[in-house]
Amino acid sequence: MKSFSLIILFVFIFSSCSSVKKHNEQRSSCISPEELKEDVDYAYNKIKEMHPKLYWYISKSQLDHKFDSLKQTITQPLTPLEFYFKLQPVIASIKEGHLSLRIPIKKFTKKEIKSLENKKGMFSRFEYYVSGEHLYIIENHDSIENIKPGTEILKINGIPVAEYLKKYTQLISSDGNNTTFQPYFLKDIFFNFYSAEFGFNDTAKIETLYNKQIKTYTITRAEKSKTDFEKDKEQKKKTLEKKVNDYVAFNNSYNRSFKFLAPDSSIAYIKVKSFSRTYSEKFYKETFVKIKNAKSKYLIIDIRNNYGGSLDEINNLYSYLAPTPFTLIKRSQVTSKSSPLKTNYFRKSNALEYTFKSLLYPAYIVSQTMNTYKKDSIVYYKMRADRETKPQDNAFHGKVFVLINGGSFSASSILSAKLKNDKLATLVGEETGGANDGTIAGFYSYQKLPHSKISLPIGLALVQPNISFTNTERGVLPDVTIKEDIQDILDKKDRQLDWVIKEIKNKKSIK
Repeated sequence: MKSFSLIILFVFIFSSCSSVKKHNEQRSSCISPEELKEDVDYAYNKIKEMHPKLYWYISKSQLDHKFDSLKQTITQPLTPLEFYFKLQPVIASIKEGHLSLRIPIKKFTKKEIKSLENKKGMFSRFEYYVSGEHLYIIENHDSIENIKPGTEILKINGIPVAEYLKKYTQLISSDGNNTTFQPYFLKDIFFNFYSAEFGFNDTAKIETLYNKQIKTYTITRAEKSKTDFEKDKEQKKKTLEKKVNDYVAFNNSYNRSFKFLAPDSSIAYIKVKSFSRTYSEKFYKETFVKIKNAKSKYLIIDIRNNYGGSLDEINNLYSYLAPTPFTLIKRSQVTSKSSPLKTNYFRKSNALEYTFKSLLYPAYIVSQTMNTYKKDSIVYYKMRADRETKPQDNAFHGKVFVLINGGSFSASSILSAKLKNDKLATLVGEETGGANDGTIAGFYSYQKLPHSKISLPIGLALVQPNISFTNTERGVLPDVTIKEDIQDILDKKDRQLDWVIKEIKNKKSIK
């Protein structure tokens, strides 16, 4: 038995190495027009088969026309990457933020990964801001070439950044007719697209504009110092505090944080960057005990730039804000009773995991089947968040403000829409990037296009907040609209939070 396990492990390691080489060869090879057209049809057919509300924001005739028109433009062989840049804009036109092709990137061998781990990122050491066709640097963590925050990048290796922004914006799927999501998401993913196109190079030449002066810099992928490695080791050590606040070693930050914003502890502030669910129950339990003991009258929940995550986490958070029993989301629709079984159960399993999962597979099938039911010709999938939930004993009953912007997406939008509908909070900031009336997510079926081998994750469940729908095809609109600009960021001025603090002070003075 032991020798058999070793054989399986050896085969897995060998196949892993060979699969990297095979993947990269396939990625750089051209595919015939006929095969690419088959991939287009395959993608559209799978979306029609699994997507529970495909024609929410676009009519069937419009979408049919887009796919047919795309096939007519494919007249010569293309690489998978070239094909991606043609197909993804059509999929983005469906206007469903979770539906997007995975960009075909180069895979790395273990040796190459080890080499990259010993180096600092090239573009990732900056933070960015996107406005229209302009890309700005707003943070320079390592003081690279002494480039100042507020510097605009005009060109990368001689090509205008405006061309990239125009091209990459078309690749980003957003919910409905929302327009706030793209710049927030693009600032984070811009160099993912760029690296997929041009590879992980060690140098790049950028032309910049600062204080009306144009300068050219050559930036490099520098080697990590001994101090950098020591910091890496320290950051990876997970103390209980790091676990509860969901520590992220990549950028040395926390997904969740809490503090009081007033000397008398009357204003509590919770920042959630991602609803990861990791240790979230313990975090909220401890946090709301502190708020109750402090007798805070005001609570600010900051979910700006929070792309979403766990429904269970936002359901738990809501239970600390609701005065009476509530149901967070409506029953989730799926296209068929077999939909939950299309979630690629064995995906990304190594040899040992595959063996273990095989033993549990019958139980998985039973549980997934039992979670689906049909009523009035509609198939639903049971979720914990669609059941009635009681408020927590330490629920907060003071005044709640929620900070939102175009980076508030998916679960963040569901939480915001529910709070606004139930009149439990005042929303301050910008329209959310996610739709007010719900989204398609829950769980996914990962399809692979047969010839280009591009991955296409398709959300299988219609997830909608339990509210009266606005039918505006927009994001969650704030009660108080306050937009930020690049100067606010450079001046480290938080006008949205400042407005809330001022509003609270006014309420205090009136009382």
